[in-house]
Amino acid sequence: MQRALCSLTTFKKGHTINGEYFANLLKQLQKAIKSKRHGKLTKGVLFHQDNAPPHKSMVAMAAVRNCSFELVDHPPYSPNLAPSDYFLFPSMKKHLAGKQYQTDDEVISAVEDFFEGQDERLYTTGIQALQQRWKKRVDRRGDYVEK
Repeated sequence: MQRALCSLTTFKKGHTINGEYFANLLKQLQKAIKSKRHGKLTKGVLFHQDNAPPHKSMVAMAAVRNCSFELVDHPPYSPNLAPSDYFLFPSMKKHLAGKQYQTDDEVISAVEDFFEGQDERLYTTGIQALQQRWKKRVDRRGDYVEK
């Protein structure tokens, strides 16, 4: 089974994500992608993010450009077009269902275990669903698509 996860980052309770923090995450992601996909990237990286303020901040958008990521448009108020919302998090929620954790470290470990157990099919399925969801959105001339 080939591992598909490039990077997993956690941060301490009480911290918030701002543009600068997100820009640093993008730089770390770029390094992880280069390391994991060394010699395999021929067309660059398509990068998809929602419109959260830290993602759209000037410093974060500069980091997207500096990393040479090609940003995929994300229409406002479109959680149905975020693979993490419609595919990844529900899969993780199912994996974690019914379990109780005493510490943050136990939660982090369980999330890491979830990702360790996945292969590229998880992500392929999520991206294929994104393609279908975009097609529905275009067919409906931009109207919201739930499923």
